[in-house]
Amino acid sequence: MATNEIQVEEPEVEDNDAEDESKGKKVAKHDAGAADLEKVTDYEEEKEIAAQDIQDAIRVVSDRQNKEAKAKHEKEKELSKVKINKDDVDYIVQEIEISRSRAERVLREYKGNVIEALVFLTN
Repeated sequence: MATNEIQVEEPEVEDNDAEDESKGKKVAKHDAGAADLEKVTDYEEEKEIAAQDIQDAIRVVSDRQNKEAKAKHEKEKELSKVKINKDDVDYIVQEIEISRSRAERVLREYKGNVIEALVFLTN
């Protein structure tokens, strides 16, 4: 009977080994599944961060464009208030041979000073 007990014990040990082996496979599968899930989670987080960075960049560019447009509008408004002499515009158009609108613009930028406008246009 002692041999039977030994034989009985050996299969139990083998069963324990088989159970451990199957548990090891389950743990390995679980670890692989967890690793895959972690990769997907990381990818989604990176995608969210990238999307947020893009939105922030677009917002910054948009704000900058709005500020530039507002500044340009303010400058145009200021230049339109400057009084210029029609004879000065005619003189610049004849001498430098540029368009009337360009001559008016430069003359307004130099606050009606013909000499400064001519110096700017010739340089």
